[in-house]
Amino acid sequence: MWTGLRRSARWLRQNLTNATPETWIAAFTVAMLLLWVGLVGIWPAEHWLAVVPLWCSLVVGGLPLIVGLLRKLWQREFGSDLLAGISIVVAVFLGEYLAGVLVVLMLSGGAALESYAIRSASSVLLALSRRLPLVAHRRDGANIREIPVSEIRPGDQLLVFPHESCPVDGVVIEGQGVMDESYLTGEPFQVQKSLGSAVISGAINGELALVIRAEKRAADSRYAQIMQVMKAAEQDRPHLRRLGDKLGAWYTPLALIVAGTAWFASGDPVRFLSVLVVATPCPLLIAIPVAIIGSISLAAKRAIIVRNPSSLELADTCRTIIFDKTGTLTYGMPNLVEILPAPDRSADWLLAVVASLGRYSKHPLSAAIVRASEERKAAWFPVSQVSEKPGAGMTGQVGSHLIQITSRRKLQLAASVASPSTTEEHPLAMLPPETTGLECVVLVDGRYGGTFQFRDTPRSEGGPFIQHLLPRHRINRTLLVSGDRDSEVQYLARQTGIKLVFSSQSPEQKLAIVREETKRSPTIFVGDGINDAPALTAATVGIAFGQHSDVTSQAADVVVLDCSLQKVDEFLHISGRMRQIALQSALGGIGLSLLAMGFAFGGYLNPVWGAMFQELIDVFAVLNALRVAWPAGELRDF
Repeated sequence: MWTGLRRSARWLRQNLTNATPETWIAAFTVAMLLLWVGLVGIWPAEHWLAVVPLWCSLVVGGLPLIVGLLRKLWQREFGSDLLAGISIVVAVFLGEYLAGVLVVLMLSGGAALESYAIRSASSVLLALSRRLPLVAHRRDGANIREIPVSEIRPGDQLLVFPHESCPVDGVVIEGQGVMDESYLTGEPFQVQKSLGSAVISGAINGELALVIRAEKRAADSRYAQIMQVMKAAEQDRPHLRRLGDKLGAWYTPLALIVAGTAWFASGDPVRFLSVLVVATPCPLLIAIPVAIIGSISLAAKRAIIVRNPSSLELADTCRTIIFDKTGTLTYGMPNLVEILPAPDRSADWLLAVVASLGRYSKHPLSAAIVRASEERKAAWFPVSQVSEKPGAGMTGQVGSHLIQITSRRKLQLAASVASPSTTEEHPLAMLPPETTGLECVVLVDGRYGGTFQFRDTPRSEGGPFIQHLLPRHRINRTLLVSGDRDSEVQYLARQTGIKLVFSSQSPEQKLAIVREETKRSPTIFVGDGINDAPALTAATVGIAFGQHSDVTSQAADVVVLDCSLQKVDEFLHISGRMRQIALQSALGGIGLSLLAMGFAFGGYLNPVWGAMFQELIDVFAVLNALRVAWPAGELRDF
């Protein structure tokens, strides 16, 4: 018994602490209604002492709501809640104080219900936050010391005890075992971990201790990103009603016309009030934001960060999808397969100087060169004056030589503007024949130094994913837009079945293509890399594979933390499911309201009973909207 009372007290204290102003207004309104019921048993309902609680409720609860609506009108924001404001004012003028108080309860109670529903939709993530450790176990030589999680730095060696949550993203350097990542990935099974395996913050360790090397600070790790998105989503709730405003644009004037007609036809202004009370569109005001927040929570649990909530509404309406190549339809980890040095250079020396410069770049080709250099244990040269502009290659002073990493296309452009007398000396004249793989060209002190050739493996799921977009998601136009040369892009297009191909595109050209396609119909752009940031911003919905570039992640509407096309498919399903459930809630609620408006029009439903009926509609709409956060089963179909 005492345990139950303590739990109830704890629940009440927690909810009062998190209560919004609307929640307090709803609570005060309920208290005044109870007091009114008691007073009516003493005095007649028309007695001024019996009406005092209703007046108090209208002043304390209704006045702030009316002021808020007037502020919106002053800012020319004509939302669906305008009907409720008109209902409160009309109720006061007609002396229907009880009906006005019930409308106040409807609005404030709806907002309180929305707040509670949003907390319920985020409950899994909140439960995870309680399981994360506040301290980590850092190993310094033979010593193990507890430190606050906030003090973890990349490179620290951390001991993760059995059944403990992993504090940061990292890599296993000692031990082997399993981790439960289901809270973050949606996968219900244990993930094997051994030397070199990546671990993510928030994952629960199994029965064996692991030593990991921290790759990020706690604030930059995956779990922190998820929590930041959830907090931002809750703060942006007032802006999540695009769909509701679209429906309210025709519903609000329709309700006013019906109410005015009822008054005109009957000559009774109470009919006007009755219609407005049952027409108050709380399903639009509550259900749609709840559906969006619930979908953000569901996506976050599956390692999909929704930075722009409107993308959930828009993705299901897009009929064109545009892909970058490297890191999106390929694994983004090209391997160096051959070095073709100039006659006066050796392959080992060329690899050493280019790798020395490549250490200062995040480009996938640079990473492949550095990996090859480390495997061959090549020497490092001092580097200075490094410059890398998007789409322009990379230059730097390596030892006593000026090294420039560029492309065949850049050299061709340079040759086209060079004078005829210098054409024979141009590096383009010394290039080997073009192949189907990736390549980069190295200039040493302005002269041809050699060519590096690579191969990037297409993603195994690329073809099936592309082929299922039309039948499953109604996407009828698919483009491949890449900065790589035509032979490599065409090879990938044949592997995946994409017909519309644009190769050798600069960031500016990518942006122009996305803008042109978006004018034709809503678009989704899927990319990875700094060069994709402008295109991600220009598309209707920008989806980024977010583990390589902070710039890309900031530009995208949606960030897929696991670089997988299956996660893109999951997001499309979450978007479609959210839109379907939100429309069910909104249109179902509006349909019931229209039915009630018909009864009120005929005089069969007075304002008080209309308000009570509308409250039942609100509960139905919110309960249905909450379904988006419930376990959804399989969210992929290819």
